[in-house]
Amino acid sequence: MDLAAPSTPATLPRPAPGPLPAYRARVASGALVPDQAQALAAETLQDLWRRLRGYDPHPEAPEGGGFFSRFFRRKSAEGAPEGTPHGLYLVGGVGRGKSMLMDLFFACADLPRKRRIHFHQFMQECHQRIHAWKRAHPGEPDPIPPLADAVAAEAALLCFDEFQVHDIADAMILGRLFEALFHRGVVVVATSNTLPQDLFKGRPGRDAFLPFIALIRERLDVLVLDAARDYRRERILGLPTWHTPLGGRAERALDAAFRELTGEARGKPCRLAVLGRSLELPEVARGVARADFEALCGRHLGPADYLALATHIHTLVLDGVPRLGAENADRARRFITLVDALYEHRCKLVASAEAPPDRLHEQGENAAMFERTASRLVEMQSQEYLSLSHLT
Repeated sequence: MDLAAPSTPATLPRPAPGPLPAYRARVASGALVPDQAQALAAETLQDLWRRLRGYDPHPEAPEGGGFFSRFFRRKSAEGAPEGTPHGLYLVGGVGRGKSMLMDLFFACADLPRKRRIHFHQFMQECHQRIHAWKRAHPGEPDPIPPLADAVAAEAALLCFDEFQVHDIADAMILGRLFEALFHRGVVVVATSNTLPQDLFKGRPGRDAFLPFIALIRERLDVLVLDAARDYRRERILGLPTWHTPLGGRAERALDAAFRELTGEARGKPCRLAVLGRSLELPEVARGVARADFEALCGRHLGPADYLALATHIHTLVLDGVPRLGAENADRARRFITLVDALYEHRCKLVASAEAPPDRLHEQGENAAMFERTASRLVEMQSQEYLSLSHLT
């Protein structure tokens, strides 16, 4: 898996001229229901699209053509390029169309270097690059400038889906990294369920994170997408991919699903390389993995593990998802991260669980965060989601 390669957005018609006509065309065709909040967001994105047409801060060409020469070079200029457009921070509840609107914008953004990526994946890449830089340059303590050079060389526009900060390791580097990116003329568009002032709220060390929040509010315009409907749930067609309650009937349904998807009754063990270690999967066949909840969420796995899983398989058959709460909070957090990785890469999920998604996690510290996960789990049962191609 090449973590340096830019990810690609969902396959969309390439509209012209801009995201607002694209949005209106989808409404006119009946693909979208008219929504005033979405229309306002599309107008805001249209304005940014105009300001970005042909935008390119022209980073210096590195000596040599390889990735490492691009990664390790430094730039002397510290001031932001004149005329750098402000970015956009699009915030709203789950299922309101934020990612759809950003994808429309990204698909027709008229500039030579752009990238759309899930924020968790971006941070994993950053940590990996920092680790590589420290190994190669043990006497130089600051990896942030060359990291910012590498990111800015790849994209003058960065579109982040699901911008959220839960990891202290991410929080420690975000302020300096984003300041360096803005100095290099990078424009950021992000979707989030959390207002900037609420990022990392209630976490130890948040005071040191406040300058980053101020920087986001200075460089990104904030738009609240106040749509009243959760459009993900309206697309559900009741496909049998979520089986409740747990028991013999649900287990037999998962057996049948694995057999139908692979032509095999059982898969073979598979080992995935993750940051110099291994993630072992008990059963894999023809791009389908089968595992129980404890195997994936009962161990100390993290975003890198789930990213490796989501890019290696196209379908996960998951046995035995329990009710989640204070008694298994660590497992709940891992399950949230797992679902995020599966969803971002359009992996299909067939699961047995103690309860429907909306009733899996009703109390405890992660219950509010789980609302987005529940919405995604419902969408992942829809015919539209199931028809999407897997993204590696």
